[in-house]
Formats: sequence, C-alpha cells, structure tokens
Amino acid sequence: MSLAGQSGTRSVGALESYSEGSGGAARESDEDRVTINPEALSRVASRALRHAPEEYGLKLDPQGWVLVDALVAALRAGRNGWEAVTRADVERMMATASKQRFEIDGDRIRAMYGHSVTAEIQHVEAAPPSILFHGTTPAAWESIRADGLRPMNRQRVHLAADVATAVIVGIRRANPPVVLEVRAAEAAAAGVRFWIGNDSIWLADFVPVAYLRVTSER
Repeated sequence: MSLAGQSGTRSVGALESYSEGSGGAARESDEDRVTINPEALSRVASRALRHAPEEYGLKLDPQGWVLVDALVAALRAGRNGWEAVTRADVERMMATASKQRFEIDGDRIRAMYGHSVTAEIQHVEAAPPSILFHGTTPAAWESIRADGLRPMNRQRVHLAADVATAVIVGIRRANPPVVLEVRAAEAAAAGVRFWIGNDSIWLADFVPVAYLRVTSER
C-alpha cells in the first residue's frame, strides 16, 4: 500500500471484518490520514511475538523480548495492510486494550503469556485467589479428568480469574465449552505453583485433578 502522493487521512483496519495477519485496509472518502485498528494489530502482533516470529524475521531473546522498532519494521515488510504501522500505533494498541497481552520495557516489547515458541518469560509468582476457572472442550475434559491440567503446547496452564473469561476462552474451541472450577488456594497449599499472567489470567505448571470440578457445560 503506497502512501506516495497521499495527504490527510486514510484508515487501515477500520472495518469490523479482517483476517488474522491482515491490516484490513479501508478508505474513508473524507479523510486521508492512516489509522490502525488496535484489535487487528493485537492479533498480528500476537502471532509475531507468541507463535511464529520466524515468519516475520524476528528473533526473540531468551525471555521473549524484541525491539519495538524491529516488530514495526517486520510488520511493515510483511505488507498485508501493515505498511503504515508505527510505534505510536503499537503503544495505542496497548493503551486501549481491555486485557493486556503485551508489555513494553524501554525500547523492547514482548507478549506476556501464551507462547507456543520457546521463551522463558519471567512472571511474578504469587499466592492465587481461592478459586480460579478454566474453559476447555468436552474431549479435553476426558483427558484432564485422568491426568490433571497440563500446559500441552503452551509453557504453562492458563487459568481465568472469573467464569466469564473462562467461557470466552473455552467457546473458541467448543460451543458449549466445559468450565472447570479450580480450587487454587488449596492446590497452592499442597505445593502447586502459581504466577500472575495479567489482570484476568493466572498461570500454573500443572493442576492435579483433585483440585478440579466441572462448574458448567454450556
């Protein structure tokens, strides 16, 4: 998408519908300034920083960090509607997010959790609330009830601070999902370690089935 000969405002990602990895380019006839859809940017940044950095020519350090400018340059080089993205757009994405998935430290950025690539993210270990929740599928529950909650292809098990978040996570893979209640404080007292992911997500290495029960299947 060339900006040559343009002035004023154009809109990138202004439409509600867009595909992962695409800026979802759209034009507004009365404006020429380029704007970026923060939600669309969050999706493509998640892929670049959590799942497939090699697709974008990025190399994460052992703790998952990469330069913000390197991320911006990689997105621009990949095109797909991201040629106009800037560091300011990345900062705006984070400032407007309802749930923080990334953190910036000076000139560096990383995804806070959910990596499927190797990165030793340093989270804060803490005592969990009494109850946490986990959204999953009926098929996965059959495995969980035998072996407990394991990270599978992630580094740690993701647990939700409330039922609503667990349902949102679970319904991505099954409708209706199975929602598990996790007696987190009891598990912690028995030696299970917990870390803070963000304001609505907790992490654990493993949760034995003794601390799980189905709260709803909807």
